[in-house]
Amino acid sequence: METKEYYTFEELEEIIAELRSDHGCPWDRAQTHESLKKCLQDECDEVQAAIDNQDMENLCEELGDILLQVMLHSRIAEEAGDFTVRDVISVLCRKMIRRHPHVFGGESCGTPEESKARWDEIKRQEKEARKNGVKL
Repeated sequence: METKEYYTFEELEEIIAELRSDHGCPWDRAQTHESLKKCLQDECDEVQAAIDNQDMENLCEELGDILLQVMLHSRIAEEAGDFTVRDVISVLCRKMIRRHPHVFGGESCGTPEESKARWDEIKRQEKEARKNGVKL
């Protein structure tokens, strides 16, 4: 595969699938959700360090490493028949729309504090609904 300046999301999916394929990388193929937990934590720590250092170049790279973790976990789940990265994206989009009624639902919200309070209340309601068996 040639190296390019910019890649698409679909190309990223293909790269991850290739890494996990029978003829891909032995390390990537061997990974599980459990084995990747430490990697995910380390990458989150590195993002925080880049933010603390105000190092935008490193922040870009480290956010990519977190995206790699999301892609690997999603691919592992897809291989098990649990969910895909497209499902992850759809769940996130539905959550963002649901938790921002002041943006997507016509409600008003004047301050950042009011927005955060509304987010927290919606999140509480979602947890309660899930506890009662409601799928969001």
